[in-house]
Amino acid sequence: MERVTHNSFLFKFNHYQTLKSTIAMNRKHIILAIAFVASALTSFAQDSENRARTGIRGGLNASNMYIDEVTDRNPRYGFHASLFTQLPLVKNKLYLQPEIGYSNKGTTARYNVLNTFQGENTFSLDYVEVPVLLTYKIGNFVDLHAGGYGGYLLNANTKSKSDVGSTQIELGKGNFNEIDYGLSAGLSIYFGKLMIGTRYNYGLRPVATSDAAKVFMGNAKNSVGQISVGFTF
Repeated sequence: MERVTHNSFLFKFNHYQTLKSTIAMNRKHIILAIAFVASALTSFAQDSENRARTGIRGGLNASNMYIDEVTDRNPRYGFHASLFTQLPLVKNKLYLQPEIGYSNKGTTARYNVLNTFQGENTFSLDYVEVPVLLTYKIGNFVDLHAGGYGGYLLNANTKSKSDVGSTQIELGKGNFNEIDYGLSAGLSIYFGKLMIGTRYNYGLRPVATSDAAKVFMGNAKNSVGQISVGFTF
């Protein structure tokens, strides 16, 4: 009876040692697996954060001009489209974002002369623009932008409508500054490769140059709000 008990004890002890060794090995494998997955995820996150974005954006323009001696100003709706890229300045935080694209600007200005003569002038101006922005990243999903832009006037079109009918005002491109520049600020939110964003561009240079254009526009400057969608490559 004593021998059986002793053998039973040895069997249980050996079984316990084997089980303990197996658990230790499994625990080591689990720890190694967790370490491998964590390392892979960290590497992926770093690659994702460090990758400079390049893409295309476009959408709606709501542009206006601040013109003196008009009774009402209405935004002119157009569109914009541009290519952009991001160049790292401070790792994971600060980037330089140059762009090149097209932007349609202008306004519709209503006037009332002595409460007897009423009308409106519509200005349409098309630009090639080159914004250069500093981009600050909040995580890997939100970008804040601030900087400036320069633009070159491609085309200008002006229409006038009054109590006596509609006419085409002959104010061509030569009546306006070919070069426009100003300040820009906005933000972009990323969902993977998809982007939505908003931006405001405030012009610093008067649009009109000729006396004829200044009669209608004075020293008005461009002012444009943008809503964009886009994607990165």
